[in-house]
Amino acid sequence: MTLLPALRGFGADRADAVRVAGRTLSSEALLGCVNAVADRIRGAGAVAVDGTPTLETVVGMLGALHAGVPLVPLPPDADERERRRILRQSGATLFLGRDLPDTHRLPTVPVDLRQRSSTRHPEPSPGTDAVILYTGGAGGPPRGVRISRRAIAADLDLLTQAWRWCEDDVVVQGAPLFRAYGLVVGLLGALRVGSRFVHLDRHAAAGPVGTMYLAMPEQWARIALNSRWARSLTAARVLISADAPLPSAVAERLRLLTSHSPVQAYGTTETLIALTGRADDRTAAGAVGTPLPGVQTRVLDREARPVPADGESVGELSVCGPTLFSGYVGAGQGFPAGRWHATGDLASVAADGSYRIIGRCGLDVVHSRGRRMHAGQIEEALLSHPGVREAAVVGTPHHALGEQVTAYVVAEGLTAQVLIDHVGRYLSACQRPRRVHFVDELPRSAHGRIRKSLLIAAG
Repeated sequence: MTLLPALRGFGADRADAVRVAGRTLSSEALLGCVNAVADRIRGAGAVAVDGTPTLETVVGMLGALHAGVPLVPLPPDADERERRRILRQSGATLFLGRDLPDTHRLPTVPVDLRQRSSTRHPEPSPGTDAVILYTGGAGGPPRGVRISRRAIAADLDLLTQAWRWCEDDVVVQGAPLFRAYGLVVGLLGALRVGSRFVHLDRHAAAGPVGTMYLAMPEQWARIALNSRWARSLTAARVLISADAPLPSAVAERLRLLTSHSPVQAYGTTETLIALTGRADDRTAAGAVGTPLPGVQTRVLDREARPVPADGESVGELSVCGPTLFSGYVGAGQGFPAGRWHATGDLASVAADGSYRIIGRCGLDVVHSRGRRMHAGQIEEALLSHPGVREAAVVGTPHHALGEQVTAYVVAEGLTAQVLIDHVGRYLSACQRPRRVHFVDELPRSAHGRIRKSLLIAAG
């Protein structure tokens, strides 16, 4: 099995095969640079690469994969303590790139794009670890997830069919390179299919021309507020959103501005993309589509019983299939083939088989007077107000209710009562926030996840 045909000399030589931060490498130059890195690190235990999006980062990451050495991407916003923890747990023995002061005294191998090599490296075994990615850390310390080359190839081949992805596409993506969506789906997907790849800077005010756009919900929300930028996407073939649920209000504004209904996809670090809408198919607003072929799913209630496919009943989503991870770092035995992985995400299933992701099992549920209210539904109602940029809902202690609905909102020119009344137009009275806090920004982990535990502690 060849994981990345583009790194084996297959396909056309493109002058602009990869573009990051305005810098470009041709197919031939990319292969030469990647070979040069692979020459220097072959046989290492695991290598770490800083996830800041640069051409050097991309070449370093691809060099590790080409050499068959497990890749450990480091979140650029992680503090020294977190980086040291990742490096220690993952077993990284080298650091690729510029020398960082807190790389746990690892030997550093610089990535120099002037160095080229024509060495032919053998293709590693499909079952070996390709990457070690760390989970988002929204509900606890991030865990190292071992993902095999076989799982990556299986997921990308299924997505190629679902999204009608071909070598003529130009993939423009804004997801971080240290996350599964940006690294595996965006970068490795383009190299497996043979399409051009453009990494979009997250602070960009406009985007380059492409046929496939991959971005996260907060990025789509920013694009939706920039009418000129959004209308430039009209010529695209497909818009794809993943990593978190896309608010219906954002999806509708994008549809009006671009004439495209964004395709939503769902996956975790452990499952990769497991459910998705299909290119050119209309999926109900808020739905993340159906399971990929060969991927099995089930939604169980608190008594471990399957919930009915009525679009309303909610349970925990579990996944089984060829895209699953090999195991957690330091967990001893690997993840057995055929075993179900409980994602920790709440979901509902509609009669047509499409899924809707509600939120996390613990932090995204508010328990009030014996009722379980899902934060995701309240957040979506808040985000439907045109003045709200971001919103997070948590349950905070209340002397009579047990927990009350508390909202943290990034917005301007609004009052708490306006938003409480706005939610009341869509949801029941008990789902209206009792407290609304206006903040400049929501606290996030180094991986970009909203840290609801800090919001609960703040009250």
